[in-house]
Amino acid sequence: MNSQTLQSQVVALGQAARAASRHIAKASTAAKNQALLLAAAALRRDQASLLAANAEDVEQARKKGLDEAFLDRLTLTAKSIESMASGLEQIAALQDPVGEITGLSRRPSGIEVGRMRVPLGVIAIIYEARPNVTADAAGLCLKSGNACILRGGSEALRSNQIIARAMHEGLRGALLPDSVVQVMDFTDRAAVGELITLKGLVDVIVPRGGKGLIERISNEARIPVLKHLDGVCHTFVDASADVSMAVKVADNAKTQRYGTCNTMETLLVHEAIAASVLPPLCDIYRNKGVELRGDEAARRLVPEMKPAEEADWYAEYLAPILAIRIVPSLDAAIDHIARYGSQHTDAILTNDWHNANRFLREVDSSSVMVNTSTRFADGFEYGLGAEIGISTDKLHARGPVGLEGLTSQKFVVLGHGEIRGG
Repeated sequence: MNSQTLQSQVVALGQAARAASRHIAKASTAAKNQALLLAAAALRRDQASLLAANAEDVEQARKKGLDEAFLDRLTLTAKSIESMASGLEQIAALQDPVGEITGLSRRPSGIEVGRMRVPLGVIAIIYEARPNVTADAAGLCLKSGNACILRGGSEALRSNQIIARAMHEGLRGALLPDSVVQVMDFTDRAAVGELITLKGLVDVIVPRGGKGLIERISNEARIPVLKHLDGVCHTFVDASADVSMAVKVADNAKTQRYGTCNTMETLLVHEAIAASVLPPLCDIYRNKGVELRGDEAARRLVPEMKPAEEADWYAEYLAPILAIRIVPSLDAAIDHIARYGSQHTDAILTNDWHNANRFLREVDSSSVMVNTSTRFADGFEYGLGAEIGISTDKLHARGPVGLEGLTSQKFVVLGHGEIRGG
């Protein structure tokens, strides 16, 4: 496909999305919910077809020599398809933010001033290997009154097409246009460059994938971007932590799943409790095949650890590798997170509420946790139904981005015939 043809096709997608955004912005909550529920039913009905298509995608990716973490993100199961369907149902059950008026107050002039939630318009989501993003993103955009253009990785094209078919079936059943949800079915990488410069047709770009993809989009986009670059997540075991709880939570934070952005990549342990926590915890990691890289103090307690290098403290492994550092204080832990962290998700395990409160206030991340696993940092677990991504930016939306994060607010003024005097 030549560049002129590609550009015209991407522009056509943008124009169709812009037109569809006007329809979905004014759609009733009942119609949007009906579309979501019908799409969920279609996913369940077509589970066998989706699994077969996904198996082809996975096989092709394996032949290309893509790594296990990538294959893990690409692979669908009956359970993950059910999660997609139930996620759409949960989005349908959530309160519709569109049209909500808040903060209405009467001014001395007599006018009433408030704010109304409104859709952003057209959202383009660019992602790599996770087919579940197709359903989650489409569902969230639909319910929040936005049209979306979805550009998944070429490795998941077959899977994404079947998921898109289910979404279109739901939209048609609710008498809404198919073009509310568009999945790009051409895999030319240059299409991304065209999409992220569709100023006037696309309102927000959401990149989901590796750091290279997100950096490229952030640097080249002419449209606002909601993003996070890394998921360098920390768990700090404080001196007062319950040892058995600390072992259980730190194990889960690393090993429940390796290839996700909310998986713990660095474990910080207070020197006063390290001798009690690290040996049993590292036995668990060793039995699960986790490679450990520690500082000198950690290696004195667990000698088989590899020496950690400076680069390890910055690393998002997305693999069974963990960096471990022993620190002398809460301040040292907070300083480490400030220096090496990515402002994604960080947790403290402690029985000292003063320390917990300091950690909550002083750690500048989009999710900060006390006495639980970083793996909870996602839209489903936060009650958002699903998420379109996680933002570590501080403007507009931060953390898991659900329905509210896909809307903006405009001022509304209710008058009673008032006029402004001199």
